[in-house]
Amino acid sequence: MEFAKLLKPEAVKVLTSASSKKRLLHEISDLAHSAYDLNAGHVVEALMAREALGPTGVGRGVALPHARLDGVNEVVGVFVVLDKPIDFNAVDRQPVDIAFALFAPEDAGVEHLKALALVSRTLRDSSICTKLRANHDASTLYTILSEAQSAQAA
Repeated sequence: MEFAKLLKPEAVKVLTSASSKKRLLHEISDLAHSAYDLNAGHVVEALMAREALGPTGVGRGVALPHARLDGVNEVVGVFVVLDKPIDFNAVDRQPVDIAFALFAPEDAGVEHLKALALVSRTLRDSSICTKLRANHDASTLYTILSEAQSAQAA
């Protein structure tokens, strides 16, 4: 699994308007619609349903919301950095300012897990998160994520 297959440059954004978890999930859904032509209503419903099972805030300011959706042919992602952290009910109770959402086909198995592992491994690296938080240009954020994978593979 590679970030180039998982994440389009146009699916990366800095958010200035997300003031709550619900608002963030709506923003992610809108971005998934514009980048991948996914139905924003279905995306937000699926993300909310997943959050109802347990929060996807994994700690240290990072959230990994994810959902399986009809109409998705391969695992795709949306990455956002928030200019103001929000409460996400994370496991460590720290507010979230980095979110990487994943959307997988209903029948995705191993590919969905590989994508979650890649994103989790990348965002567990505090130096990568520091770089992401220090940059508010979408193309720079995309480059940081792409280069992070190359550095991990080396």
